[in-house]
Amino acid sequence: MTTQSFAEQLNVLTQRCREMDGPLSVRLQAFADEVRSLSPSFADIVDRMVIRLKLSGAGESAPALGEAMTPFVLPDQDGHLTNLDDVLQRGPAVISFHRGHWCPYCRLNADALAKLEPEVAAAGGQIIAITPETQEFTGELKSDANATFPILTDVDNGDR
Repeated sequence: MTTQSFAEQLNVLTQRCREMDGPLSVRLQAFADEVRSLSPSFADIVDRMVIRLKLSGAGESAPALGEAMTPFVLPDQDGHLTNLDDVLQRGPAVISFHRGHWCPYCRLNADALAKLEPEVAAAGGQIIAITPETQEFTGELKSDANATFPILTDVDNGDR
């Protein structure tokens, strides 16, 4: 009898939450609740990280819905440069930020966006994801989510 590693358990849990019927918020909460029962110490570490991010003001300078975003030119998972101005000339965009392919919450979010993409496209919009990871890992996140939208790399998270 083999015992699954914690990483394997997280992958199984991620897949189970991915297949749940319900909105993303419900699937993310189910994931968080199961992680807490699987490993309270791991969940506490995640909680402390989130608190530190909030206390540091992470995300406070991000544009609100509908506000202009700072222009960027970033490479996608295939190494092609994507310019925000060019994206917006094609229509409105949903831009989602992710920690990376290793993050189960990000994987669930990317999966939800991929499933929503036809509806967004039908409304004249487009989806773009941004992560601080390199091309190899952005490609992995895109493949894992079965996404057709680009996943861009911003290795310094916008710090210039």
